[in-house]
Amino acid sequence: MSASARSDGGGGPLRLLEKWLPQIVLAPIFGLSLFFVYGFTAWTLYISFTKSRILPVYEWAGLIQYERLWSTPRWYVAVENLFVFGGLFIFGCLAIGLVLAILLDQRIRAEGALRTIYLYPMALSFIVTGTAWKWILNPGLGVEKLVRDLGFPNFTFDWLVNPDYAIYTVVIAAIWQSSGYVMALFLAGLRSVDDDLIKAAAIDGAGPIRSYVSVILPMLGPVFLSSVIILTHLAIKSFDLVIALTGGGPGYATDLPATFMYAFAFQRSELGMAAASAIMMLTTIVAIMVPYLYSELRGSQR
Repeated sequence: MSASARSDGGGGPLRLLEKWLPQIVLAPIFGLSLFFVYGFTAWTLYISFTKSRILPVYEWAGLIQYERLWSTPRWYVAVENLFVFGGLFIFGCLAIGLVLAILLDQRIRAEGALRTIYLYPMALSFIVTGTAWKWILNPGLGVEKLVRDLGFPNFTFDWLVNPDYAIYTVVIAAIWQSSGYVMALFLAGLRSVDDDLIKAAAIDGAGPIRSYVSVILPMLGPVFLSSVIILTHLAIKSFDLVIALTGGGPGYATDLPATFMYAFAFQRSELGMAAASAIMMLTTIVAIMVPYLYSELRGSQR
């Protein structure tokens, strides 16, 4: 009895330690994440309601920074560019990704190699992508020079330095990098469709195109939604690609909210207005993510 009691008494603390060991190990990382992510988010939110300029000022000033933000023409350019960039980026990635996924779904022989090639751009950072496309689209180095050297001296492709078209160069580079990832999402969704449904559609006389349009694609609604959410998030927080490719120029023709925030925080010494722009970006992301997470939670509960 005494030996058993001693055994239980000695095992109790060990079992307790084993139970709480994961929490103890993760507590420092969780605490640091809580401080540096949510703590600085709260700090940014408060700064956006102050008169902070070069240095933070903690005296409450209400909505003055938001009023200044929405009366700044450059902010409207950034928001307009976000709509142009985001719309074309999302549509282009969805269209190209879906087409590539359908082609790979035909069980072609070189599927593994092609899938790797399509996914490779996603392994690169946006800085590398922006630098590479800056060389490709540079009128003195890339496509324009190559075509002119081939015997077409009047060929012009100066989108990179043209304020009216520069934003579309950002779209091209972004689609090139992200469409392979969307392809992988759609390919996984296509492979999860029950083959019996496809066979039943074929028996009813549906050809390959009608089978995809009427049977397969409607079942990929969750994949479409997930892709749109991910791409929207990428579009809103796009910064490094723009900085590497155009630097926000010519002028500020390719400004996006993220580059606007950086410019006003570190170049224009407008900390309060930069914080206000950051909160506007965060609000947009939250407005998109919360309904999506809520629908996912309800779906898992059902």
